[in-house]
Amino acid sequence: MRLRPCIDIHNGKVKQIVGGSLTDLGVGETNFVSSEGGAFYGNLYRELNLAGGHIILLNPAGSPEYEADIETAKEALLAYPEGLMIGGGVTAENASRFLDLGASHVIVTSYVFRNGRVDWERLDRLVHEVGPEHLVLDLSCRRTEDGYCIATDRWQKLTEVYITHETLDHLKGFSAEYLIHAVDAEGKRNGIEEPLAKLLGDWGKIPITYAGGVGSFRDLELLREAGSDRLDVTIGSALSIFGGDMELRDVIRFLE
Repeated sequence: MRLRPCIDIHNGKVKQIVGGSLTDLGVGETNFVSSEGGAFYGNLYRELNLAGGHIILLNPAGSPEYEADIETAKEALLAYPEGLMIGGGVTAENASRFLDLGASHVIVTSYVFRNGRVDWERLDRLVHEVGPEHLVLDLSCRRTEDGYCIATDRWQKLTEVYITHETLDHLKGFSAEYLIHAVDAEGKRNGIEEPLAKLLGDWGKIPITYAGGVGSFRDLELLREAGSDRLDVTIGSALSIFGGDMELRDVIRFLE
């Protein structure tokens, strides 16, 4: 299990939020706002050799705030070229732009999952534009009575697509890896979604990064066990660099 670092950007600022509180109108609950820009985090991750992290642009595409997010992301990508992925507002039309800025991959959810289903035409178009080797599908999900349902549009809309081994099999040929936030746990530091981790770890055919709920080293132990040591992990609000109690270098050593 590797640590995959993150840089979440909202209104041009690096932030940590409670994921389920984000809407088109703004953020309902913010855990941390950094006084540092994107370059600080990009340089830090490069110095620690933490590759494969992700930048997420949280404002709606096309808004002035989204352009401010991109400017902060540029700072991080310039500091750590090819070391970070980027998502948020990515389409077939702009995906190459982000790769040209230095992102190793683009991360996509809402563009591909449209009207509650997989838009295979859009997915094909995106793969044609950047290649599956540069595409990460974000399958972030909410827990329902019927299972883990993929959520789109800042996680406010539930699709008709559930995280199952069959779903993971159908999509894996289009994507280099998956990024999966347990949305209801995201930003709360109250523990991981163990059933989701087990579901993902039992599959384990391409790299998967799990995010959501890690607040302690015990949570990392549970994630390693539930995920059969096949999952990588993203930690946000619990890390010391985002105002939390878990020291970044201690986490790195723990996962070695």
